Amino acid sequence: MIEVNAVSTKQDRVVLLVEDEMLVRLIGSDALSDAGYTVVEAETADEAVKLLEGGGEVHLLFTDIRMPGSMDGLALAELVRQRWPDIRILLTSGDTLPTREQIPDEGSFLQKPYRVDALRAEVQRLICETPSI
Repeated sequence: MIEVNAVSTKQDRVVLLVEDEMLVRLIGSDALSDAGYTVVEAETADEAVKLLEGGGEVHLLFTDIRMPGSMDGLALAELVRQRWPDIRILLTSGDTLPTREQIPDEGSFLQKPYRVDALRAEVQRLICETPSI
């Protein structure tokens, strides 16, 4: 049996961060990298889908809701839930508050502006709750 504290293998845990604002993406990426996660970045949902279709392992999707491109973060989250059901989902926005029904099962929402420690805690909580860990 693997203990919850086995997240010392955070380097093996990949977070796909999708954010169109470069500075916000950099802050999130640095915060998660500093916490020991491997972070893959995408500027749009379309770019994120291409990365996922490339077959790399992703454990958690952290996506902004409002983004340019063919789909927003809510549509991306729903697509990920359907096609890659093992990926946990964390949504964020500074101006859009999703309903519980819009957040995929077992997903979560973090309001912007968020504190770095709140982001790290929520990512860890979601990843630790992943049944495959």
